[in-house]
Amino acid sequence: MTVPRRTVLLSAAGAVAAHAVPPSDQVTLGVIGSGGRGTFVMSVFQKDPALRVSAICDVYEPNLENAISVASKVLGTHPKVYRNYRELLADKDVQAVLIATPEHWHYQMVLDALAAGKDVYVEKPLCQTPVQGVALVEAERKTKQIVQVGMQRRSYDLFKEGRAIVAAGKLGTVRMVRTWWLNNYLGGAPATKLAGPLDWEQWQGPAPRRSLDPDRFRNWRLYSDYAGGIVADQGAHIFDGIQMLMAAGFPSAVTAAAGKPHKQGVDQPESVVAIAEYPEDFVGVFTVNYAAMQYKSRNDQLNQLDGDQGRMDIGREDLKVFLKGAEEQAAIEKKSEKGFGWATDLHVQNFLECVRSRQTPAAPMKLAFQAALVVQMANLSLKHGRRIRWTGDKTV
Repeated sequence: MTVPRRTVLLSAAGAVAAHAVPPSDQVTLGVIGSGGRGTFVMSVFQKDPALRVSAICDVYEPNLENAISVASKVLGTHPKVYRNYRELLADKDVQAVLIATPEHWHYQMVLDALAAGKDVYVEKPLCQTPVQGVALVEAERKTKQIVQVGMQRRSYDLFKEGRAIVAAGKLGTVRMVRTWWLNNYLGGAPATKLAGPLDWEQWQGPAPRRSLDPDRFRNWRLYSDYAGGIVADQGAHIFDGIQMLMAAGFPSAVTAAAGKPHKQGVDQPESVVAIAEYPEDFVGVFTVNYAAMQYKSRNDQLNQLDGDQGRMDIGREDLKVFLKGAEEQAAIEKKSEKGFGWATDLHVQNFLECVRSRQTPAAPMKLAFQAALVVQMANLSLKHGRRIRWTGDKTV
């Protein structure tokens, strides 16, 4: 049964008092990974009055304690505490899980959650390698569980409008999509301290064994042992947006170029260009530079779809269409109803609606793997110094 939109959109404050919901609408959530992003998304889940956070797991005590405190602000919420995710998955009271751990854990945790019969909301990127992605898509095909990956543009009103504009042919034929994302993370020294106990051995999990390093824990996205660097972290979002807007599937080939890393100690570059070729006969170009000046978040990224009859500029919060012969004045202007932050709310709502209805969510694993594959191929291109092709089941 789908919860009425009016009910779903209640604020977190409203959710505190609203518990008179049918049993069929109630969902119990377990949270695996309660860092900043995990705790934030958990709080978005709690805006649904029929959602109860029943368990939280983390291997870093300060994160665990903070998430318990945040969750417990909703009246009647007393989550069980776990320090091993497999014990949480064995909890029969948990119906769905939010997985918001570092990237290197996504693959195994998703497989284990599906095996345990849990519905899954997992943050992006979906996985670290093409082999993992193929295995996850196959696992999803064989399961009846609902899987939503945190590619929130798939639920975002602005990108849905942009997709409709492209589909209506208002840009003509689009042969290239140009995108950029600018920021700066070069300031500051590496982290040297932790605020509390950390189970480092368990945190490393399937990654290579290293001595305890607070910077690897704090800045895991910048180390190849745990993630694909900034091109993967942000590029998964960007290429998913490109593929959504262009109604495109898997890439046919990817080529990348990058500068050297300039942040002390890390092994992933902050300035990368990735070029993806698609069977739909267009090229997607992503330029990410985290050595640039910092912008307000609403201005830090842009996608430009170059058609022969018009160009669409779509960023975080608005889009504009400029037509051939009149490129100085936008012919179409759209603004998101509530801004980019609302995209996560919409994506969580979509997941919960699908948990209740058993319909396919906006961002199942196949679509998420398409985006993750592009950035994985970009990193393979950097590693091998050549163009990487996708055959349909492997890279060559």
